[in-house]
Amino acid sequence: MIVGVPKEVKIQEYRVGLVPAGVRALIECGAKVLVEKGAGLGSGIQDHQYESVGASIVDKADDLWKRSELIIKVKEPIEIEFERIQNHQMIYTFFHLAVAPELAKVLLEKKVTSIAYETIEGKDRALPLLKPMSEVAGK
Repeated sequence: MIVGVPKEVKIQEYRVGLVPAGVRALIECGAKVLVEKGAGLGSGIQDHQYESVGASIVDKADDLWKRSELIIKVKEPIEIEFERIQNHQMIYTFFHLAVAPELAKVLLEKKVTSIAYETIEGKDRALPLLKPMSEVAGK
């Protein structure tokens, strides 16, 4: 499995889909991880920190998307990323498709496996990935 971590392009989004510890865990499970140059800078993570755990740094977003089977992001792909999405790719991110019909159409047309953070349920039917976001928003 080739996992790609692109730099977020949505305005005022500084988070990154994977921190170095997550990259290390994926590599230990046999994945190859590609990280776009500068993807972690907004979160205080330097490229060399990703390289030190085995990730490969990719200079251009287009190349990263083309080479990756699974994309891990924070925010939903926005219009400038629609052309980067590959047929039959997997994308793991927040999607919020109810307010993004154009994105939903692209995902369907390209037969993307979409894993939305906001829909993942625990055994108790709670939404564990939304809980920390709700707590931050509530403060």
